[in-house]
Amino acid sequence: MIFSNGQGAALRRTRFSDVWRPVAKSVGLEPGTGFHALRHFYASALIRYGESVKVVQGRLGHASASETLDTYSHLWPDSEDRTRAAVEAVFAPPSDSDELSG
Repeated sequence: MIFSNGQGAALRRTRFSDVWRPVAKSVGLEPGTGFHALRHFYASALIRYGESVKVVQGRLGHASASETLDTYSHLWPDSEDRTRAAVEAVFAPPSDSDELSG
């Protein structure tokens, strides 16, 4: 657990802000940055590193994949992004490690 009480149990959401606000302020986050910003960051990280909509849905506790997609679909790469990356990878100059292994 990332956020726990003195006994190691999960913090209740009502007590979360007692811990979060001083931490957020100390690192310079905008006032009002809270729990949902953390959820969004977590979802964004999962999506960026290739997790499926079903995995993100489960981790966030969404009732359906459509709920997850309604909220986060803009973060998944679309076909245009994937095809561009594929072409760039094919035409990229070889790296030093490619030359050593080839």
